[in-house]
Amino acid sequence: MAKENLDRFIPCSRAEMAQRGWDELDVLFVTGDAYIDHPAFGTPLLARLLEADGYRVGILAQPDWRDPEVFKIMGRPRLFAAISAGAMDSMVNRYTAAKKVRNDDAYTPGGRAGTRPNRAVIAYTAAVKGAFKGLPTIIGGIEASLRRLAHYDYWDNKVRRSVLVDSKADMLLFGMAESALSSLAKRMQAGESIDSITDLRGTAFIARTEPDDAVRLPSFEEVNASTDAYNKAFKLASEQKNPFSGKALLQTHGKRLVVVNPPAMPLEEGQLDRIYALPFLKLPHPSYCEPIPAYGQIKFSITSHRGCCGGCAFCAITHHQGKTIQSRSEKSVQDELDRLSRHPEFRGTVTDVGGPTANMYGLHCSDPEAQAACRRESCLYPQICKHLDTRDDRAVALLRKLRKHPAIKHLFVASGIRFDLLNRQPDYFSDLIKHHVGGLLKVAPESSSPKVTKIMRKPGPKVFEQFLQRFREQSSNLGKKQAIVPYFISAHPGCTLDDMIDVALFLKEHNLRVEQVQEFTPTPGSLATCIYHTGRDPLTDETVHVPRNAIERRLQKSLLLWHLPEKRKDVLEALRQCNREELAGRLLSIQGRPADKGSRPPRHTKHKSKKRPR
Repeated sequence: MAKENLDRFIPCSRAEMAQRGWDELDVLFVTGDAYIDHPAFGTPLLARLLEADGYRVGILAQPDWRDPEVFKIMGRPRLFAAISAGAMDSMVNRYTAAKKVRNDDAYTPGGRAGTRPNRAVIAYTAAVKGAFKGLPTIIGGIEASLRRLAHYDYWDNKVRRSVLVDSKADMLLFGMAESALSSLAKRMQAGESIDSITDLRGTAFIARTEPDDAVRLPSFEEVNASTDAYNKAFKLASEQKNPFSGKALLQTHGKRLVVVNPPAMPLEEGQLDRIYALPFLKLPHPSYCEPIPAYGQIKFSITSHRGCCGGCAFCAITHHQGKTIQSRSEKSVQDELDRLSRHPEFRGTVTDVGGPTANMYGLHCSDPEAQAACRRESCLYPQICKHLDTRDDRAVALLRKLRKHPAIKHLFVASGIRFDLLNRQPDYFSDLIKHHVGGLLKVAPESSSPKVTKIMRKPGPKVFEQFLQRFREQSSNLGKKQAIVPYFISAHPGCTLDDMIDVALFLKEHNLRVEQVQEFTPTPGSLATCIYHTGRDPLTDETVHVPRNAIERRLQKSLLLWHLPEKRKDVLEALRQCNREELAGRLLSIQGRPADKGSRPPRHTKHKSKKRPR
C-alpha cells in the first residue's frame, strides 16, 4: 500500500493517523458501509466536508459491533462520534420483502452479507458508548433520518419508538445533514456542550422542557395503541415538512420529550458546488482486496442535483432529501467530469448524470411566496403545480456541454426519469433518446391501474402510454434499437388481485415484460407504509385494501411475471380466485413482436446514481 496514495484517504487506523502527524481525532465517523471515497456515499461526503472545515476526522467502516476494542483503534475523538447504518436502512439491506435473509450486501467487499448488525444505528451507538464513556454520540443517515419519530416497523410488525430513544444517542441529524453537522462541530469546537445545542435545523434531541411553539403529535403510547392516532401523527408531521415554514415537532415517549426541529434549509448552488469540489478520490480504500459491487455501479456516475418533487407514496426521498430540487452549477459538474476523466480506470463512459430523478435538474418553484406556504406532498400530483418551473433549458445545456468533453465517448442517463414531465421538456426528451440511452431506459409507472396509481401518487396509464408511443416512435425514427425497462410494484396498498390481473393484461397489450418485480416493502417514513399499517390513507381518511396475505402477495408478483413459464400455475390460480378464467388464453399466449425488457440492476437503494426512477 503506497504511503503517498494512502495519505489521500480519510484515516481508518492509527497508522494512517500517524502518517498525517495526528495523535487524536476531532470526529470519529462510524458506518455500516465499506469506505469508498465517493460523494454518492453519505459518510465520506460528510467526512470530507468536516476535513475541509479544518477538523481531524477518521472513518471506522463496518466495525464488528460485538467487539468493543475495535471501536478504540483510533482512540477517543475529541468532539463526538457520528454514527450511520450506511447508505441503506440495515433492515432493508438484510431482509427481503418476504423477511428472508439476503445472501449479499452490495456495500461490502466481495458482496458478503452479515457484515453489519440489524438495526445498525442502535448497535453501533451502544458499542461506541461502551468504548468511550460520556462521549457525545450523533446518529444520522437514512436509517436514523426516517426513524426519527415513533414509526411502524415491518420487521417487528409493531410501532417502535424513535430511534433517538432506543439508541440513547445525544442527537439525531435527519436529511442530508451537511449544514447541521458543520454547525454542530463549530459550536462544540467553541466549547458548547451537546445538551445546550437545541436550535439547529435538521436535528432531533431529547428535551428537558417542552418548546413553546412546537406542534404536539400524539405520543408514542397513543400511536402504538391506536391507528387513528398514528394517522393523525403522520398527517401533522407531514404538514411541517416545508423548511421555509415548518415548525418543530414534539412527541412524548413516556416522560421523555422527543423534539424534531424544522428541516434544514435547502443548500444554495454555491454550497452544493463546494461540497462536490472536495477532493474525493472515487476509489475504495486501498485496504480492500475484493471488489465492492456498489462501487462498480457508481464509480463513473455524476450527481447533478438532489431532492425530488415527485412525492410518490412509497418513496422516502422527499422525507429525507426534501422536495426542493437543489442543482449544482454547470461549471461544477463540468469540473467533476474533468477530474473523473483522469480516474485511473476511466475509459470514456460516464454511466449516469442525474439524481433521484434525472430530468428534475434545474427545476424550481417560480413563486417564493407560494413555496414558503406550500403544503403539497408532490409538485407533480395530482397535477403539475402551476408554480413549478419545468423548463428543460438548463438540463439540455448541461448534457450538451458534457458530451462535448474530449474524453467522453458515451454519456448515459441511468438514474431514471419522470415521464410525466417530458411533455414539457421536448428538447431534453429528444436529446435523451438520441444520445443518452444505453439501449435501455428505466421508467417507473409502478402500476397501470388508475385506482392504484392514485394511492401511489403517480400518473395514470394514459400518460405512460403516450410516453411509450413517443419513445418507440422517436427511437425507430433514429434507427436505434432501444427499449423501456419498466418498474412495477406488486402488493402495494390499494392493489387487489383483480387490479394486478389488469396490470398483467396491460403489460401484454403493450409488449412489456418485467424481468424482476419490486414487492412492496413497508419502510419507515413513507406514506404507503402508514397506509399499510393503518389500512387508511392519513391524508384523505379513505379505507384502503392492504395485501398482507402471503399467498395474495405471491400471486400479485407472479402476475407481473406472466410471461415466465414457471409462473403459469400462479397466474391461473389468480384468475380462478377472481373468477376470470376466461382471460387465460389471452394472457398466457406468447406471441407478437419482442417485448421491451431489460435486466434490472440489483435493488440497492439508495445510493444516489442508482435510485429507482420516480
